[in-house]
Amino acid sequence: MIKVNNIFVYCEIEEGIVADVSLELLTKGRDLANQLKCELEAVAIGHDLKEIDKQIIPYGADKLYIADDERLVHYLTLPYSSILIKLFQQEKPQIALFGATTTGRDLGPRVSSALVSGLTADCTSLVIGDYEAPRTKKTYKNLLYQIRPAFGGNIIATIVNPDHRPQMATVREGVMKKQIVDKNYSGQVIQLNVNEYVNSTDFVVKIIERHIEANKIDIKKSPIIVAGGYGVGSKENFKLLYQLADVLGGEVGASRAAVDAGYVDHDRQVGQTGVTVRPKLYIACGISGQVQHRAGMEESVIIISINTDPSAPINAIADYVITGDVTEVIPKMIKYYKKNSK
Repeated sequence: MIKVNNIFVYCEIEEGIVADVSLELLTKGRDLANQLKCELEAVAIGHDLKEIDKQIIPYGADKLYIADDERLVHYLTLPYSSILIKLFQQEKPQIALFGATTTGRDLGPRVSSALVSGLTADCTSLVIGDYEAPRTKKTYKNLLYQIRPAFGGNIIATIVNPDHRPQMATVREGVMKKQIVDKNYSGQVIQLNVNEYVNSTDFVVKIIERHIEANKIDIKKSPIIVAGGYGVGSKENFKLLYQLADVLGGEVGASRAAVDAGYVDHDRQVGQTGVTVRPKLYIACGISGQVQHRAGMEESVIIISINTDPSAPINAIADYVITGDVTEVIPKMIKYYKKNSK
């Protein structure tokens, strides 16, 4: 039997702020830890992290390991991975979670390779369940079901790792909720001696200059999204979506087909190869609703579908369905909203 302990979440930090995806993973990790009756532990690496526990522990972290060193102010592959590898060898977590960000996609595989544990990338869901090996009929209890789209999003794959620990996964931003457990939650803070975890040769790479360009468009935080698909018909017709989004105080999104057709920029793409959103209102205009797109928006609070095809897949998850042409329906919606919102 493999002796394992708790659930670990790597908390990604940029300029003293914990990434949203890390807070989402802490929320999910707390739920998984409750099911497995174990503790949730977090790891923060960087510099000047004096107040970082106030951002992390309220999400249910029972322990927070902090590696604070001026040499770690920016992400560096070798020292960051050395810290996690040695910490995981020491603490033997049963589950370790990373955000599927640029950093997480670099760091997670290096750690899993060193620990010979395996890793499932770009998960959209995590569930605890049992597994029976088909050949031996041996039953494994309380495994982590690592769920993600596969084969271009045409199927949803469930991956389990019965024989190696930790069970590791990277998870896409926005697919899980973030929720504070208790702003006064009590968790232990453990300061790591960086020199005990990192060799001087790990700092062979030095960052001379660093520049981060902010996204011009960020639809993830918009409470209302008016999204268009190939069925909108043209870039010109997309102007109607911008008008509706403007009067509603929302943002414009799009399906991959609309982006590939050149109707809108990739920054607005929602779905498996775009961004994942969960707005209060999602208006899908001329979107058929293939699984790749639904994976990025199906957690929206209210979904309205406008489509000429009454049997479009998107209608199956929509709260309200309007059967009609986008170019006829949207002008009426704009006119009605303006008339009744004065």
